[in-house]
Amino acid sequence: MSDGALSWHEANQNYLLRELSALGGALEGRGADRAGAGQAGGESEMAPPPALERLCRAFGLSRFERAIVLLCAGVELDAAFARAVAAAQSDSRQNFPTFGLAMAALPEPHWSALSPAAPLRRWRLIEVNGAESLTAGRLRIDERVLHYLVGVAHLDERLGGLVELVAPPAALPPSQQSQVDRLVRLWSAPADAILPAAQLCGEGPRSKRDVAAGACAALGLDLYAIHAHALPAHPAELDAFLRLWQREAVLGGCGLLIDCHDADGSDAARENAVARIVEELRGVVLVSSRGRRRILQRPTLTLDVDKPSAQEQRALWKNFLGARAARLNGKLELLGAQFNFDAGAIRAVCAGAQDEAEPESFADALWETCRAQARPQLDELAQRIAPAAGWDDLVLPEAQKRVLREIAIHVRRRGKVYEEWGFAGASARGLGISALFAGPSGTGKTMAGEVLARELGLDLYRIDLSQVVSKYIGETEKNLRRVFDAADEGGAILLFDEADALFGKRSEVKDSHDRYANIEVSYLLQRMEVYRGLAILTTNLKSALDGAFLRRLRFIVRFPFPDAAQREEIWRRVFPAATPTDALDFGRLARLAVSGGDIRNIALGAAFLAAEADQPVRMSHLLQAARNECQKLERPVNEAEIGGWR
Repeated sequence: MSDGALSWHEANQNYLLRELSALGGALEGRGADRAGAGQAGGESEMAPPPALERLCRAFGLSRFERAIVLLCAGVELDAAFARAVAAAQSDSRQNFPTFGLAMAALPEPHWSALSPAAPLRRWRLIEVNGAESLTAGRLRIDERVLHYLVGVAHLDERLGGLVELVAPPAALPPSQQSQVDRLVRLWSAPADAILPAAQLCGEGPRSKRDVAAGACAALGLDLYAIHAHALPAHPAELDAFLRLWQREAVLGGCGLLIDCHDADGSDAARENAVARIVEELRGVVLVSSRGRRRILQRPTLTLDVDKPSAQEQRALWKNFLGARAARLNGKLELLGAQFNFDAGAIRAVCAGAQDEAEPESFADALWETCRAQARPQLDELAQRIAPAAGWDDLVLPEAQKRVLREIAIHVRRRGKVYEEWGFAGASARGLGISALFAGPSGTGKTMAGEVLARELGLDLYRIDLSQVVSKYIGETEKNLRRVFDAADEGGAILLFDEADALFGKRSEVKDSHDRYANIEVSYLLQRMEVYRGLAILTTNLKSALDGAFLRRLRFIVRFPFPDAAQREEIWRRVFPAATPTDALDFGRLARLAVSGGDIRNIALGAAFLAAEADQPVRMSHLLQAARNECQKLERPVNEAEIGGWR
């Protein structure tokens, strides 16, 4: 059977065996067949060419260097070849090749072949081990190179812990596909030795990876990514990485994406490593970052890569859902408006959504899958509150309830107003939905957030300010950015509790700390204006907030201290249906001027006292619990408030 009828792998192995046989004959003759050793032959019959010839062409190996590679490969692949090597050196123990043997037996020898700057050692194709003398040292082929010669493709294990393979996307929206096409044209055009680099900027790291992987796949390349923080910082280690990756890019046909999305520029060594890699690597190199980075000399194409637009996301939902999209009963608009997913996330959600028989059940299952998809990033940064309260649990004047219902309308219908009716196209500013809940502690501000979350079917996250505010300059903005970025994908409701601690009045600039405090406030204002979800600020003292905040807040809801009628209503609702009660006088209970939160604490304390006495909750239990609560609050209690509670 001719090589043309064989698979490439079979033909490649046959070619390698023929070359090794010819080299073996040269060793046996110790120069008699030296002129023909390592002579290329038959590669023109193969498409693509044999691995040996591609290796030689890629690294510019001379005929002598090619023969050294074959010599080292032969002793690894064939025991008889190793014996021939030992015989050629007249020493049965020296069954390994040396540079001295190569100089004596191989064609066109030259001393520079084993120079550290020559291809064999520069690209680590061959290693020299053992002896003090260079000519007597053991020559060994690198394992990755050996596998390449026999047609086995794998990533160099020394790179395995640093880089990760990025799978090409199954489908891309038109806006991202156009960017893929630009990259393909950039790298397909005739260029100098070093291809132009690509810089992908934007807030969506997965979208940037999709574009990079799509472009590499179109060029027949695999894409690997490395995080900037994983790059070697020491110059010698970085140099080793550069050589290994350059060799891998040639052998495996790979592009490299340097992920600087979370790099803030504070680590000078890592920044220098990124710059050096971009400048020195010859193949396909991309940098992924939030903003533009300075590239010193290498020609660079910079692209702003965003997540798919609202229209593209709706098209992706329809595409991946297929016939199931008709079962959403028009709720596809709500999905696209609420969840800001890239193509990969939409595909994963559609694949994981449970196929409920009823259309309404399917829509609910898909919605819950979307919520679960968006949670992991934010769960690490904030406390998720499971909303249990409904509208009936909220005791507020009707005017306040009306504003809360209007907030829910704005969140639910923002997709139609912003996208379909064109408000988003008119201006990108002011599209964030923000609200201030102002009032004394215990008046229902957090409960109102729960009610909205339950009404809208969204997650509610309380932001722990102690984890956000930092005394170190720049850290507060970084923490706020992480919160908003993580929340943006799922449009979660963010509740900044007691927000006056962070969002107080901007001070007059007297020193650097005042200046940076004002920068933090300005950054927050900017993020709130573009956040696509609902951000709620709660404060006990509205006057503590800067007027610039109040102008940018779409809603302000004042939570008044409950009057007697409202307190009576709260008392009637505070005990669960399963709680046994006996002869409770809600009118008398309402005389105690405390907030709703205090009423709940008193009711809970009385329930424990009653449970210990194995009795239903009575006025006497509430009296004792009320005294305890008021003592905790350092609040005096008079007879007019608790008279007749026994």
